[in-house]
Amino acid sequence: MAYQAYITSVKELRKHSNADRLQVATLFGNDVIVGLDVKVGDLGVYFPTDGKLGLEYAKENNLLRISGSNSGGYLDPNKRHITTIKLRGEKSDGLFMPIESLSRFCKTSSLKEGDSVTVLNGTVICEKYIPKGKEKKDMPNQPKKKVKDKESFPYFEKHLDTAQLAYNTNSFKEGDLCYITLKMHGTSQRTSYAIKKKTSFLNKLLKRFNINHKDWEHVTGTRNVTLKNFEGGYYGGNGFRQQWHDFFDNKLQKGESVYYEVVGYTGENQFIMPECNNSKTKDKSFIKQFGEKTQYTYGCENGKSDIYVYRMTMTNEDGHTVEYPWHLVKMRCEQMGVKYCPEFDKFEFTTVEDLMTRVKKYEDGADPIGKTHIREGIIVRVDNKEKFTAYKHKNFHFKVLESIIKADDVLDMEESESL
Repeated sequence: MAYQAYITSVKELRKHSNADRLQVATLFGNDVIVGLDVKVGDLGVYFPTDGKLGLEYAKENNLLRISGSNSGGYLDPNKRHITTIKLRGEKSDGLFMPIESLSRFCKTSSLKEGDSVTVLNGTVICEKYIPKGKEKKDMPNQPKKKVKDKESFPYFEKHLDTAQLAYNTNSFKEGDLCYITLKMHGTSQRTSYAIKKKTSFLNKLLKRFNINHKDWEHVTGTRNVTLKNFEGGYYGGNGFRQQWHDFFDNKLQKGESVYYEVVGYTGENQFIMPECNNSKTKDKSFIKQFGEKTQYTYGCENGKSDIYVYRMTMTNEDGHTVEYPWHLVKMRCEQMGVKYCPEFDKFEFTTVEDLMTRVKKYEDGADPIGKTHIREGIIVRVDNKEKFTAYKHKNFHFKVLESIIKADDVLDMEESESL
């Protein structure tokens, strides 16, 4: 979940359709509203949506909202959150600042197109925005039980973060086999039939008698945490996760790991991902299409959840892992009777222009599963790599909703775990 800003130049610029003193620049495929002082060719720093500006940087550049004053900027002094909005009918996705805005923190002459920025000479310029998180009134308050870690699963690989497509188009090579699949808004989970490391005492005993015995056990985890039990967690209970742990019992082969997205509900009237008040978008056409609220149900009945697999691996007894190609993932899912993330397109990479044309075809619109809410976006998977290689691309309307939810300090499961 790393966040960074990018040094880039303005290559495309047009007039704002409904504001004489504003323009719209296109940066990494995103429309960003800028002032009249910006010109094509200007070098600057682009802050993508979902970032938090460093306090010193924001102060230096007069970006903070000052209570009781008309002077200053528009950012909340505490949150300093970069969001996605519509301003007078035009999309604005992120923030573009002149390169001179960094002059107090470094020699700007040392910065060049393509550089990334987070900290300069000890000063935080930007970081990922994580809401403080409001305590949910309906969240069960269960005491956490301490469990001694006598067992571990050394080959149970954690979830891999997916990089942003917009900043990685140069990673593609001509002839790469690519798939475009649906990006789903749920919580990550992984289950494996993995080797269990024995207690140190038992290890010593087996070595003494020259016994090479390995135990295999089904194990489940969240993105980064291996679950010892299904108590506690973000909602006070992980019972909805246990259902899917149990589902894979006797279905996985020794060494197989399956990575999947859990969507829908954790329990009665409790969504996995936060709902959003669509009226805050102030977008009449969006509200007309998707209603007063966005609820990420994915067609699940109240209190139910579902899963969609996006990755599988095989790890041998020596810890060597082989990535399953997408066609094998789908075949194993069909054998096990489990769903996989919907596939939109399969193609060989030729040019960035062709890639982005395909992406734009599928990035937006109603989610094809639930159909009652906007889709989050898409994933571009490069299938001919030794390791799992995939890039995410969220659509504009989803990012608007995400910005609204985070403005209310609502913390979702994935962000809770990242803390």
